[in-house]
Amino acid sequence: MSQVTFKGTPVNVAGSLPSVGDKAPAFSLTASDLSDKGLEAFAGKKKVLNIFPSLDTGTCAQSVREFSRRAHELADTVVLCISMDLPFAQSRFCDAEGVDNVVTLSAFRHPEFLDDYGVRIADGPLAGLAARTVVVLDADNTVRHVQQVGEIADEPDYEAALGAL
Repeated sequence: MSQVTFKGTPVNVAGSLPSVGDKAPAFSLTASDLSDKGLEAFAGKKKVLNIFPSLDTGTCAQSVREFSRRAHELADTVVLCISMDLPFAQSRFCDAEGVDNVVTLSAFRHPEFLDDYGVRIADGPLAGLAARTVVVLDADNTVRHVQQVGEIADEPDYEAALGAL
């Protein structure tokens, strides 16, 4: 179990993050069309997993906008924006914001993803949601970068994440 803060108050995060050099845990998440998608759906591409609590927060929304803005410059790379938000809400956000360079995936039917990636907030007001974390995978799903943001209300280090590609 690790610990981060939410607006300065410590909260516990269950599980262990994947380590650089490890193979990424397989997953199944729900896409905007309600189909299940796993790593195999993005075979042969590098992947940025932008994991966050909810698009209904300013920082989460900003991280999706920022990764979308930068995604068009990334060769053979897909940005997966993952939260517990329902696929309908994720699609509505992307449509309203003109975000079209990322793939949104929901863990609402597959909460085991949060435990498998060590991002489930275990207590506090956001318990059950994902701690803000970025995991970068190469085309073979080997972990190349991991950042669990120390303060949930802060944005991730975009430069470090994209530099790991």
